[in-house]
Amino acid sequence: MIVLDAPGLLDDYYVNIMSWGKNNVLAVGLGPTLYLWNSVDQRIHKLFHVREEDNWPTSITWSEEARTLAVGYTCSNLQLWDAESSKLVSSLFLYSFTIRSLQGHSERITSTAWNGHILTSGSRDKSIINHDIRARNHLASCIKKHSDEVCGLKWSNEGDRLASGGSEKQLYIWEASKMSSSKFLHLFTDHYAAVKALAWCPYQHNVLASGGGWNDRCIRIWNTQKGICIHSIETKAQISGLEWNRHHKEILSSHGYSTGEDQNKLCLWKYPSMTKVGEFGNHEPRIINLCQSPDGVTVVSAVADETLRFWDVFGPPMTGTSMASNLQGLFSSRNSLIR
Repeated sequence: MIVLDAPGLLDDYYVNIMSWGKNNVLAVGLGPTLYLWNSVDQRIHKLFHVREEDNWPTSITWSEEARTLAVGYTCSNLQLWDAESSKLVSSLFLYSFTIRSLQGHSERITSTAWNGHILTSGSRDKSIINHDIRARNHLASCIKKHSDEVCGLKWSNEGDRLASGGSEKQLYIWEASKMSSSKFLHLFTDHYAAVKALAWCPYQHNVLASGGGWNDRCIRIWNTQKGICIHSIETKAQISGLEWNRHHKEILSSHGYSTGEDQNKLCLWKYPSMTKVGEFGNHEPRIINLCQSPDGVTVVSAVADETLRFWDVFGPPMTGTSMASNLQGLFSSRNSLIR
């Protein structure tokens, strides 16, 4: 396990302040500062530092090609950063106009998701906005169906459906072609707490995994074509992140608060049976965020003790004993500073 010290990391379940791009660069917000960590050469670069008091990054997402970084803030603004020049995007495609912030929200932005040229943002103002970054009038559609903060957004791998989770315990499924009408495809109300953790299955179209907060503690697997829950498993702890294993039929969950001793761990589940393969992690406080490397081998957990912990859990098939008995053998240990 590699450990990076991350002073200033927010202990806030609803924020999404970490994203690992296809360029092998991990972007992470530490309080008012956003850092880029190159996982190949281990170099650290400070992208920016926010001078305004309490206007900190609360949502960070690399674009699909990892050229642009979308950053949502506490004070409702949404910016695009060019990764190569380390500057705010000042012109969009063929247009020569200047843009420093994508407007539309009135409260903090805690979730963002890319779908080609569409950047989708979710806010505490209860709205979802689709921004077409090619257009002078970037606001393509605005949806107001959630009754509380939109803390989870995830586009399907095919880009035809969007999942949105809210603090009011609701999970919506939207069709890309019909979002301008604000008509949802499905509304799921099975969770009993905030729905932040969302992950589309990479090898089974229309299958979505969602995780509930402290009062729910369940991973639910949905068939979004039929609009039904096909599996539900009680994890006994708040779920802060979900990542599918792209090499094997497994899913990893990260956890926070619990009513028992099962808190602050990473758990690996076999799919589709959802039997637990193993659990690991020596996290003292809860895990806030979870994301996966572009090669699909490593995951990183952002922990409330102000550390980032890297786990090579999604490796090639293991022979002999089960993965559960060999998890700790996958890790080496090293400590350094993210700043």
